[in-house]
Amino acid sequence: MVSIEDQFRDADHRMTGAIDAVRKDLLAIRTGRASTGLVDHVPVDYHGTIIPINQLSSVTAPEARMIVIQPWDQTTIGDIEKAIQKTDLGLTPNNDGTVIRLVLPIITEERRKDLLKLVRKRIEDGKVAVRNVRRDINEKLKDQEKAKTLSQDELRRAQDRIQKLTDSCISQIEQTGRSKEQEVMEE
Repeated sequence: MVSIEDQFRDADHRMTGAIDAVRKDLLAIRTGRASTGLVDHVPVDYHGTIIPINQLSSVTAPEARMIVIQPWDQTTIGDIEKAIQKTDLGLTPNNDGTVIRLVLPIITEERRKDLLKLVRKRIEDGKVAVRNVRRDINEKLKDQEKAKTLSQDELRRAQDRIQKLTDSCISQIEQTGRSKEQEVMEE
């Protein structure tokens, strides 16, 4: 039998994972400001092995609208450039032979609206993931109550505790979303 504390730890772990996934997804959404998270995980074919850019090079954002990628192995510069071109980031790499520069263009109002829709969708997906964890844990708790290993009072207290955790996690996801929305709307 799984204890209530184990159920709660499982829920906390899974909900925290959902929050982390949302944050990672939102980092990959391009705004008017340069962020290394935009390209960190772009997959590069390195001698037949798929490796993220951040494991093949140093990625920095020295200016507000520029990302600089400096490969540790200069022979990979072409592969990195091709990988960036294959993404849907809409960025054109500028390769000078030693580094790749990505200049972020100014975002149009229409593109900002599209990005806001995307941010809101990712936020909603994260909230759904958290709610799914809550539903799953509550079902397990109800099963324990039916099996008479949990009293009705213990079930209610556990469900209240899971609900508070759910509310907290959804609040964190919404705060992350508001921050990203503000970033998208900045000039």
